[in-house]
Amino acid sequence: MTLRRFRPYFRYLKAVRGPVTAAVAYGLIYGATSGLGLPTMIKYVFPPIFDQTNRLPNETVILIAACVPMLFLLRAVAGFLNSYYVQFAGVRILEFIRLDYFGQLQLLPLSFIQRKKTGDLISRGLADTAQLQFTLTLLANDGVKQPMALLGALGFLIWQALTTDGVLLVLVCLAVVPLTVLPVRYVGKKILRRAEQMQAQLGDITSHFSENLSAAREVRAFGLEKRETERFAIATRGLVMAQMKIVKYAQALTPSIEVLSALGIGATLVFAHRSGVKWETFISIITALYLCYEPIKKIGSLNSELNRGTASLDRLEVVLHEPVTIADPAQPKAVTRLQGTIVFDDVSFSYGDSPAVGGQAAALRHVAVSIPAGTVCALVGPSGAGKSTFANLVPRFYETARGRVTIDGIDVRAMRLTDLRRNIALVSQEPVLFNDTIYNNLALGREGASRDEIMAAAREAHADEFIRQLPQGYDTIVGERGALLSGGQKQRVAIARAFLRRAPILILDEATSALDSESEAAVQDALRRLVVGKTVLIIAHRFSTIRDASLILVFDRGEIVASGNHAALYAGNALYKSLYDRQNSAP
Repeated sequence: MTLRRFRPYFRYLKAVRGPVTAAVAYGLIYGATSGLGLPTMIKYVFPPIFDQTNRLPNETVILIAACVPMLFLLRAVAGFLNSYYVQFAGVRILEFIRLDYFGQLQLLPLSFIQRKKTGDLISRGLADTAQLQFTLTLLANDGVKQPMALLGALGFLIWQALTTDGVLLVLVCLAVVPLTVLPVRYVGKKILRRAEQMQAQLGDITSHFSENLSAAREVRAFGLEKRETERFAIATRGLVMAQMKIVKYAQALTPSIEVLSALGIGATLVFAHRSGVKWETFISIITALYLCYEPIKKIGSLNSELNRGTASLDRLEVVLHEPVTIADPAQPKAVTRLQGTIVFDDVSFSYGDSPAVGGQAAALRHVAVSIPAGTVCALVGPSGAGKSTFANLVPRFYETARGRVTIDGIDVRAMRLTDLRRNIALVSQEPVLFNDTIYNNLALGREGASRDEIMAAAREAHADEFIRQLPQGYDTIVGERGALLSGGQKQRVAIARAFLRRAPILILDEATSALDSESEAAVQDALRRLVVGKTVLIIAHRFSTIRDASLILVFDRGEIVASGNHAALYAGNALYKSLYDRQNSAP
């Protein structure tokens, strides 16, 4: 059952079938020389050397003696080449597994990513893929060598049973071999359960690492260093306990098999004495018997490793088998540049398993609104009213539970995702920059943009001046998540990236919140010029950012409760008036 779980993943071996074929071939040679070669030499090659009645010439003895190092040399070379090619294939397999895992994460909806801990997803992509790679390569390695060695040794025993007196002796020896399966099966079940616990605990530790490093400033500001260390100690203690339970069962396997092996050897001694078996026959049988038990121990360890790999596979398949619910339609409509008329037609949406229609937990309920092309539309309302959800449905970051969202009369679900999102530029409240140069971060706005266009966009966002003052100018590395830039600088780089995109639709999630007064005034001036002819959705947390909005949508509990311009809403909507007055009266 365990082995069948890995069968679909043998496809990774196809890409490295050359090295795998070589590894299997050398594994067969290794197994044959191990299980069959040595007992055969003990039984048939060595005895003539010690036959005192018919002494062999010295030259013949030297030639026979030379067979021993030659046999072991062949075994050693075959074992080395088998291990080398297996490791080569293993590294490539790890690459393929991680690429598939990472690629799947790029396709899964944001709702899935947000439900999972970031550290746990990282652990699955690193630790669990490494474990699966190790299991697959070990299976390709010992899965060939050890059974071949076992078959070679068993073949010799059966041969002796058919050609030598003392058949009962061999049968007794063979009767002990199946008994070694019992501890293998028992330990395998225990390790599978403990391995699942260990991998989950490792995911928790990685998640704690990620969370702690991302909140380094807050940890120091609130004096949480000791608390965080204690939390991490508890998590690592749990991992150590899970690891030691695996060690306990895994290490108990070998002694169990050895004890059963010793019983077999003891029985062999008794029956050898009673049957009058010759010394060279006895030694060859004992050697073959030993060479039987050694592969069984390795196969037992392989079974334990398969159970560890199964635990990792279970965790990986949570991601690999997660349905990609937001994908291109089977027959997409051809879309080039959109005009930007956005219509929500009776749209309802909820996160997770919350009721999508009518329930209090629904993020949007029966939203119906039309935003003409070229409209600067502000979305206002209390926290959690549905503003961000509304904006996120336009680029199809989430799928509507009811109704539809259209742009220029085309359902967003009928377009290719690349076509749809190419027509939308997004600047979030907390812009994310990649650990790359400022120039490359800006260039992400539009593929194929020239250097002059990129620098022009930076000037429009009032970012060019501070960029030129940096040590390497546009070639300055910004650090992880733009850590080497100030909040205002990061925001201006993100805004310039959006300007470069030249998209007909702009989504601005409080895009000026991190700017100082002087920079904000400059960017607002640039926005007034750049939004001409574009549809703009402004998620407004500060009412000072919606002065140029021609349409304001007021959200409350997932519904649009009012719409209009500032003057009309201030005079006619109590919620809008209270929100506006509360913010303006705040110190």
